[in-house]
Amino acid sequence: MNRLKMAAGSVCAFLPRTTGLLAVSLMLVAFAADALAHAVTEGDKGYIMEISGVNLIPFLYLGAKHMVTGYDHLLFLFGVIFFLYRMKHIAIYVSLFAVGHSTTMLLGVFFEWNVSSYLIDAIIGLSVVYKAMDNLGAFQRWFGFQPNTKAATLIFGFFHGLGLATKILEYEIAPDGLLPNLIAFNVGVEIGQLIALAMILIVMGFWRKAPGFWRHAYNANVAMMSAGFMLIGYQLTGYFVA
Repeated sequence: MNRLKMAAGSVCAFLPRTTGLLAVSLMLVAFAADALAHAVTEGDKGYIMEISGVNLIPFLYLGAKHMVTGYDHLLFLFGVIFFLYRMKHIAIYVSLFAVGHSTTMLLGVFFEWNVSSYLIDAIIGLSVVYKAMDNLGAFQRWFGFQPNTKAATLIFGFFHGLGLATKILEYEIAPDGLLPNLIAFNVGVEIGQLIALAMILIVMGFWRKAPGFWRHAYNANVAMMSAGFMLIGYQLTGYFVA
């Protein structure tokens, strides 16, 4: 970790050598943002708008699909567990994130909190930037303090859940069976999160054994931070232009 923090001080010198990689990554994020944002496809939306009553399996499936294909949620989750090695610590942080997004997702939909999805998604992009900076040791080096990582994970979890709620509200779900359907959706989200987490941990397990892990870890967090800034810019542009 100390080596990564030392490397953070040379970020300006390193950036020119990674311009090509970051440019490609950010272009992919920009194109994906319009096509795959929160996995809300026209087919899914049309199906949900046509059905009514309790439909647990479809909502369970949509919740899992939403998380597994939600690149912004996965980026944040990836950053959260990046330097967590013990399953106990992983469980704590992932649970905090789950509590946060479950709370605001359920409340946001049930009480129809009409918040701009562009602004919420911009904050979600900010959560990715925050976590990358935290992994780089930037807060201690640049600002002389360390945010409470557990509190930050919970708070950003609230915003991720609110982002989920804004997308679910676009489905215009029938009020008949709303609560059980929402619970099923949330269970699906948690299942999707566990699936994504398992895949990330498998990859990280092999990657951490590689000789160049620390060097590539720095590169990955710089790229993740840049992708987060791109997401913020994309969403704010949508907010002011739409």
